[in-house]
Amino acid sequence: MRLASATIGGVRRAGLVDGESIGLLPATLGTVDDIVRGGPAALDAVRAAPTEVRPLAEVRLEAPLHRFNRDVLCTGWNYLDHFEESKGKRDGQDPVAVPERPTFFTKGPDTVIGPVDAIAYDPAVSAKWDYEAEIAVVIGRDGRSIPEEKALEHVFGFLVANDVSQRDLQRAHGGQWLKGKSLDATMPLGPWVTTPESIDDLADLRVQCEVNGRLLQDASSAQMAFSFARIIAELSHGMTLRAGDVVLTGTPSGVGNAREPQVFLNDGDVVVTRVSGLGELRNTVTLTDLAGPGVKLG
Repeated sequence: MRLASATIGGVRRAGLVDGESIGLLPATLGTVDDIVRGGPAALDAVRAAPTEVRPLAEVRLEAPLHRFNRDVLCTGWNYLDHFEESKGKRDGQDPVAVPERPTFFTKGPDTVIGPVDAIAYDPAVSAKWDYEAEIAVVIGRDGRSIPEEKALEHVFGFLVANDVSQRDLQRAHGGQWLKGKSLDATMPLGPWVTTPESIDDLADLRVQCEVNGRLLQDASSAQMAFSFARIIAELSHGMTLRAGDVVLTGTPSGVGNAREPQVFLNDGDVVVTRVSGLGELRNTVTLTDLAGPGVKLG
């Protein structure tokens, strides 16, 4: 099942993507957020519901999820090649050794944009805008201190994300990452939520990022230091994860900050983020006034 979100006639609707078509679900079933939180009964209702089928090309998809319980939960340094490529390039904030447990941080929910929305860009706020292709997990069942062997039972589905980061801000505020990860309208998410039974092999998903047609990241989830299950188990230890929570699982090597010469995003760049079996995001970096006192973007 691939659950997408679009606004039709002023009403946000959930839809089922099948090839090049989308079957819009009745508005009475609510949004994708409602379905995620609704448990097995909501999924049964989706399977039984009539749909209004339209060509996918005629519908502008939004971020599948819009209602967040909290910040987006994120995992750092989860591909060892990315950890190694960044050594000596963290402005004196290098850790002593390879992490033995997952590294976690959060980013604000106002970062989230849809699969074709503009990535906000303001050089007055940051001079180092970096791309980071990632697999995101959507929690579908509440749980605390979830055993690793049961962790995937708490997963509703998976999405594609790009954790666009501002490297100078990431270093400028005491070494913590929140500020350099939380600028408005900078994290593409989507294009839909794919439920686990629709994924052939979770252990070997291909993660890619292209900028202006140049392939800069290309890796497999098999290279993750910590599996999806391990991340959920560690994150939930003593801390309740709730249906609707979104967890990013780390980016592979090839980020712009670690390249020689460095590659940072600029106005007009087209960023394509894809994960095999989960879909593709296509976003254009767009000059936006983030330094002014404006309202939420996206």
